[in-house]
Order: sequence, then C-alpha cells, then structure tokens
Amino acid sequence: MSAPRRLLLVNGPNLNLLGTREPQIYGSQTLEDVEALVVATAKSRGFEVRAVQSNHEGVLIDAIHEARSDCAGIVINPGGLTHTSVVLRDALSGVALPIAEVHISNVMAREPFRQHSYVADVALVHVVGEGVAGYATAVERLIDVIAGQADG
Repeated sequence: MSAPRRLLLVNGPNLNLLGTREPQIYGSQTLEDVEALVVATAKSRGFEVRAVQSNHEGVLIDAIHEARSDCAGIVINPGGLTHTSVVLRDALSGVALPIAEVHISNVMAREPFRQHSYVADVALVHVVGEGVAGYATAVERLIDVIAGQADG
C-alpha cells in the first residue's frame, strides 16, 4: 500500500479572523486565502489537503488524531495554543507524523510569552515571520521531508 498523499492543515484559535484581526501584524489576507495557497502548493507536488480551523482545542486534537489514518504530514499554525498547550503538543507527538509549524508573524520578535513554543520540539519544519507566504514554504519543506529529500 502506498503512503497517503494528503496533508492536514491545522489553524488554531482566532485564525478565522485573518484579514481583519490586527492587519498590521497578520496582514490583510484571509483564512480562505491561506487555505487556497496551501491547496495550490500541495497540488503542485501531487498532494491533497484537508483543512481544519477551530477556536476549540479538542476539535483540533480530534483532527490531528484522525490524520493518522490518511495523512502523510501536518502543517500547523497553533495560534495562541503554541505558547500554552501541552495537550496539543502531545497530540502532535502521538500521531508520529512529520510536522511543519508555521507562524505568520515573527513570534521571536514579539512579547516574551510568545517566544516559547510547545510545538517546536515535535516539528521538523519551522517557518516564522514570512507572512501568509510562509504556509507555502512550510508545505514545500514538509513535502521534501516526506519525500526523503530533506531532514527538516
């Protein structure tokens, strides 16, 4: 049986407000723009995408668990859960899939509490501060890892 050719795209709390929430930090592109970019980038490499966004941690964890059966990797912007959720980190670790962590803003140059990521140690790919375009970078790098063309 061949490996699945699908990625799970996970966007955490408040990312549904992209385009209107603090555009000076997050830009004017919407979540729909993000999803379209990820789908197009993945499609160019022969992958499908299943996307989920939720403001509820349990919904995200359930989607991550479900990815074990039909996804080759996960691209995730955990939003504020990046800095608070051991449970989300454990879900990502538990599914044993390659993970790409992406953040629109440069969280390392922001408030001190944003500079710690519970996801960082389980992610193989990290893309920070590239705006929405960083999602495409994350997809490309993650697919390279999945294809054995990069270590992360």
